[in-house]
Amino acid sequence: MNYSQAQDTILLVEDNPKDILLIQRAFRKAGIINPLQVVNDGDAAVLYLSGEEPYSERSHYPLPVLVLLDLKLPRRSGAEVLMWLRQQPILKRMPVVVLTSSQEYGDVNHLYDLGVNAYMVKPVAFNNLVEIIDILNRHWIVFNEKPKM
Repeated sequence: MNYSQAQDTILLVEDNPKDILLIQRAFRKAGIINPLQVVNDGDAAVLYLSGEEPYSERSHYPLPVLVLLDLKLPRRSGAEVLMWLRQQPILKRMPVVVLTSSQEYGDVNHLYDLGVNAYMVKPVAFNNLVEIIDILNRHWIVFNEKPKM
């Protein structure tokens, strides 16, 4: 059953091309039709979310209803992106899920202190990734009441 809301954009902030392809495949396999915008570093995530060039055309780069954020990013870390986001009056309630390979408790605790909504470790098995993406979709896109931006 497809629960996706096709108009709801998801922003993936990920620098690893292999992980990007796997996540895109997992979205397709889970039947999620939401637009998935991808940026490859923390600075690009901030530019996208703030609507600055080259992401100023909101019809092409709409505000996401969910951000999937890697921790280890070039230019600005996932933690720094989250800190910036939580300081923006219009964006601070945007749901952010960290999707990373780090299982270190220091990272987990620090990100929750900064206001992350969920912290998930990228699984090794592709089918487990599909299951995580499906759960994220149902929880954050379908059933969750979204904050008004």
